[in-house]
Amino acid sequence: MLSYQHAYHAGNLGDLHKHSLLAWMLAYLTAKPKPLSYLETHSGRGLYDLAAEASRKTGEARQGIERALDEGWLPPDHPLSEALATIRAQHGPTAYAGSPLIAQHFQRPGDTVHLAELHPAEHEALSRVASFAHLHRQDGFQMAQAVCPPTPRRGLLLIDPSYEIKADYEAIPRQMAKLARKWNVGVIALWYPILTDDRQARMVQDLRAAFPEALCSEVRFPPARPGHGMVGSGMFVVNPPFGLPEEAARIEAIFARLRP
Repeated sequence: MLSYQHAYHAGNLGDLHKHSLLAWMLAYLTAKPKPLSYLETHSGRGLYDLAAEASRKTGEARQGIERALDEGWLPPDHPLSEALATIRAQHGPTAYAGSPLIAQHFQRPGDTVHLAELHPAEHEALSRVASFAHLHRQDGFQMAQAVCPPTPRRGLLLIDPSYEIKADYEAIPRQMAKLARKWNVGVIALWYPILTDDRQARMVQDLRAAFPEALCSEVRFPPARPGHGMVGSGMFVVNPPFGLPEEAARIEAIFARLRP
């Protein structure tokens, strides 16, 4: 249950899809002067080194963010490009920001951040770079249910589990329904992998039925290596900000060129 470490996968194509949309949403929400809350259920360590052994071992960042930067998939003024440039100016040219530090890039005085991470080593690493946030070493769903509705009430929740626990696929629609009832004005974003065995399909079907007006953005890409089970990435967003469907379509068009 606590074996997953994102350092092996940071900056992969799933991260590129997820973080492009997350950064765009945060840029949109913070363009208005009203304060907001940002919550995250599975934060990881917040900052990754793409030159580290874990990243080099899988090569997933090379196929993801590094290729995207080399080939100019995102313009320099895209919110993710700007956030990553800031992170690399502070932490070096091979740094990659997890979602907590992407959120920090957009954080303003008056904004509140809550980050949950249960893995002891990941939580310890997160604590070294996330002094800007309220940190919770506990189950992320428990944190979200306890904090929601947050203060300020305006804001965004990112749910990004490892899916090592197969029960997550069944539990997430119930968790999101409960959170949406508690926090009906919150943007609730769920990332999920698209797998060769399609185990995510029932969860997505249940979410679509429960939230017919939500945004569901899915992209497909070649497996990172032969036999690798993840062949795509999904973002399901309840209460999507204005303009997000158009941004999702732009990102999806980039990934459409990668299909085998």
